[in-house]
Amino acid sequence: MFYAGTCSGYSKKNIRTTLSPNTTDLTKRSETGSWSANLSEVTITKASTEIVQMIVPLFDAYRQFYEQHSDPIGARKFLAERLGKGESVIFLAWEGGQCVGFAQLYPTFSSVSMKRAWILNDLFVHPSARGRGVGRALLEQCKRLATETGAKEMTLETMKNNLTAQHLYEGCGWKRDEAFYKYYLPV
Repeated sequence: MFYAGTCSGYSKKNIRTTLSPNTTDLTKRSETGSWSANLSEVTITKASTEIVQMIVPLFDAYRQFYEQHSDPIGARKFLAERLGKGESVIFLAWEGGQCVGFAQLYPTFSSVSMKRAWILNDLFVHPSARGRGVGRALLEQCKRLATETGAKEMTLETMKNNLTAQHLYEGCGWKRDEAFYKYYLPV
């Protein structure tokens, strides 16, 4: 586990910011509460139920990466339920009008600190868009959400053999948890 640190469905009211490599502020918030950030030609937006279908191919590819069978119908239903019930926040990365990546976070709380925390459950960038800062831009947007919601931390898990993801996380300031063991109980 690690601890933190023109497109369809995109509101024209979003504030867009083009960043130079030295820019650290990735996001601005519009009057409508919509999120948008640019990194070179990458635009990050917050997903809504109206554009779930655009997320499905990436979400399905993400699940297949983790050796699950393709299930676009199930993926659409799952994503629509999470967004519709306000159970998750999904950020989308766009390049040239194409959705090329996403991050999905789930809210949780820490009883010990009595503060909110976020679980970065899913992060996926289409293979054709990797190595261009898309994953980093999504992580920075997630960090902004955590900061603005007063969260204590963000957590994530990744497979032990996913060295590319581990390198990205550690390069963005995430720290590997050395103090706690992770347990699960299949039900």
